[in-house]
Amino acid sequence: MTREMMHIFSLKLAISPINSGSIQLYGYIAARDEYDLRLNYIFNRSREDPIIVQQGSLIEMTGPKRGIAFYCDVLLELDMRIENGENEGDDTQLIDGMSEFRGLLMPWEPTEIPINGDCATVEMSAALVSYAVAAIVEVIISEPHGVFHLSLSSIVCVVEEHEFQLFHGSASDWCGARRFVIVVTVNTMLHLKFMVGERGANGHIEDTCSFKAKLNGDARHLMNFEVASILTIVTWAAWPHGMFY
Repeated sequence: MTREMMHIFSLKLAISPINSGSIQLYGYIAARDEYDLRLNYIFNRSREDPIIVQQGSLIEMTGPKRGIAFYCDVLLELDMRIENGENEGDDTQLIDGMSEFRGLLMPWEPTEIPINGDCATVEMSAALVSYAVAAIVEVIISEPHGVFHLSLSSIVCVVEEHEFQLFHGSASDWCGARRFVIVVTVNTMLHLKFMVGERGANGHIEDTCSFKAKLNGDARHLMNFEVASILTIVTWAAWPHGMFY
């Protein structure tokens, strides 16, 4: 059966202690729902593998790994820091705390929600999705020819169509298969938009594959570009499998 789920579309470093210039950000943001109290990581980077961001830029998410059930409440835990030198003790704490989201107060359309720390603000775009199933999306790149740039976005209907970025960068950063969990209202369409361009070349090639949200089952779509072949596999998981996949 379907459930109400929380979907997080994006994270952005809205306010940084450094107004200009880049920072090396690490730590985690994780959700706990009432059906599974374990941490479900939205963002998780170690000090040895920080992400480089600056004020106003998106923070690339590493999760979630399963759907976030929204029966009543969802608890968000945050511990985010800036790497400043060789010793962890010299690092700057950006945000450290918890934030509770209540179902009755959660917006039904993607809304920017600020999460404030002592010296920074992370802006989270999120919504409550009704009659939802989880799309487990696996993207596999094979037969690459040289270095190329890849941008992957998802378009779903939440009140109205909403597009959000899943990945943007060099395909050399794409290690094997990548997996994403996207919350979709059953019987609506999930669109995945790929933009591929060769390094140093002007312009890019754009292609889209679409899947209808179902209670279960899977589907796949193969795209053949000059620079690589991209296989997309979507597995639909309704309650309870969408929660504990």
